[in-house]
Amino acid sequence: MNNDTICALATANGIGALGIIRVSGQEALPVVQKSFPGKNLEKQKSHTLHYGYFMDGEESIDEVMLSIFLAPKSFTTENSVEIAFHGSPHIGKRILETLIKNGARMAKAGEFTLRAFINGRIDLSQAEAIADVIASENEASRKVAISQLKGGITNEISVLRTDLLNFVSLIELELDFAEEDVEFADRSALNLLLDKIESKLHSLIDSFQYGNAIKNGTAVAIIGKPNAGKSTLLNALLKEERAIVSNIAGTTRDTIEEVLHIKGHAFRLIDTAGLRDTVDEIEAIGVKKAREKVANANVLIYLADAGTEDFSEDIEMIRSLVREDLKLIICATKIDEVFPAQYEKAESIFREAIPQEFDFIKISAVENQNIQDLKNELSSYVEQLKSQESNIVITNQRHYEALRKSMEAVHKVKEAITFRISTELLAYELRNALEHLGEISGEVTNDEVLGNIFSKFCIGK
Repeated sequence: MNNDTICALATANGIGALGIIRVSGQEALPVVQKSFPGKNLEKQKSHTLHYGYFMDGEESIDEVMLSIFLAPKSFTTENSVEIAFHGSPHIGKRILETLIKNGARMAKAGEFTLRAFINGRIDLSQAEAIADVIASENEASRKVAISQLKGGITNEISVLRTDLLNFVSLIELELDFAEEDVEFADRSALNLLLDKIESKLHSLIDSFQYGNAIKNGTAVAIIGKPNAGKSTLLNALLKEERAIVSNIAGTTRDTIEEVLHIKGHAFRLIDTAGLRDTVDEIEAIGVKKAREKVANANVLIYLADAGTEDFSEDIEMIRSLVREDLKLIICATKIDEVFPAQYEKAESIFREAIPQEFDFIKISAVENQNIQDLKNELSSYVEQLKSQESNIVITNQRHYEALRKSMEAVHKVKEAITFRISTELLAYELRNALEHLGEISGEVTNDEVLGNIFSKFCIGK
């Protein structure tokens, strides 16, 4: 890690009431001092505000407020200064140019947070949580990100890792006394600990499906035959005319994607082309894309016109689309145009023909009938993904992969104990488990992983 002084715009690009530029590093105070002659910054206390003019030589660039944070009581644990200026992009550019002329350099993406990690202020999972807090678009993702920022994942893992480390030490000790054939580590106690770790890992891994839904939204494909009411439903859910609605079959040629928030959860609604055999080349491409969207969706809302006499084609389509991990909701549409006996008959036909479990909801998107029931069902689906065994939710793909590798390593350790494999191999498998657990918090990492993680941050964070 370089000891040079870095600077960057910390607020969003564009015109605003205020902008903030961050400066961090061993020479942060002297660098800023060159453009702030009215007060000796190196004699000021930490966490103090200072008013004055930011200068470029004899020229006043702007009237500013400086916030001083002295090491180690700053975000990066280095001497840091935040410069609040009038939010003109041109003024921000001039201040950055002057700071660079004074001896600073522009920060790389995520470099402030990287320094906080390298300097031990936060662990790697907390660093990633900062990016998640910034990117959060709904209440659920905000709450999970804040929990992770407080060290929730690390706290869960560190206790297990510490206990496992004690056993590794004892196993390593056995290797030193290999010729005397002694056992310092109680194998039965180690098995109990492995059971405990396995249970915890299992609950964390299971939480990833819920965490992924929170972070990335739940993909919901709206499917059905042409003119079944897909675009009308999309408009009703969004409460705006987002999709073209027409009595002409095949109006939707491409997929339309919109985000709907229900009770703090995000749903990515995908209105697709009507599924049917067609000679229209453009429509055929839309039908192909519709099937691709279903293959990547978490939820399938299949719309069937309640007034249809023969549902055999709908049933065939549903059977070709469903899979075990796909939530299926069948909606009988246009119920305002038919008698209750017709949609009641439709439900019994689908129940008899579709072996997979599904929810059946009768709706009229035009009259807004039972649309709230559909929203409630979507919300319930996400809530049911929650793990009842852990308050920690995994939202990060890297964490998920590390947990899976940890679980595999734990299984191998248990096998080594069961089959009384050599102490050398047991020690190897235990170190392997420790390494994967350590990857989550960053206790075990490499420059390539760090570069990949922090390159995704915005400049100035």
